[in-house]
Amino acid sequence: MSQLIGEYVCKLDTKGRLLVPSDLVQQLPGVKDDGLIALCGFEKQLNIYPKAEWDKKVKKLSKLSEYDEKSRTFLRLLTRGATPLKLDGAGRVLFPKQLLEYAGITNEMTLTCLFTRIEAWNTTTYNKMMNETPTNMADLAQQLSHIIEGGDDE
Repeated sequence: MSQLIGEYVCKLDTKGRLLVPSDLVQQLPGVKDDGLIALCGFEKQLNIYPKAEWDKKVKKLSKLSEYDEKSRTFLRLLTRGATPLKLDGAGRVLFPKQLLEYAGITNEMTLTCLFTRIEAWNTTTYNKMMNETPTNMADLAQQLSHIIEGGDDE
């Protein structure tokens, strides 16, 4: 899969359905057949994966030991609320109420693409985070440069 790009501010209808932007659907081959997986994120946002990407993640995560308490706890937290989402004929997905409540999303959300996943945020929370983050991007880049410039994995 190629990298997902874009940021979208979207309205939910009264039933909690999101009309997935057509530009985003075009970046998600197979999404109409395979759907998406949505789950709680680390920072009160939702993580949304194309089904094929989620399957890759599950394959890696399944290597964690079920006998290790930290692994079990991590997996429970990570997969909290995991729900398959299917696009209907109009290109909408219905989010479960508990996921929307977790992220504080009521009638509007911001979708932001991060390579192979999409984050769904309460728009106000997202804008506040992005505008008030005191971290200097140049400092972050310098701290992470060993990873960013560390080698070509292709």
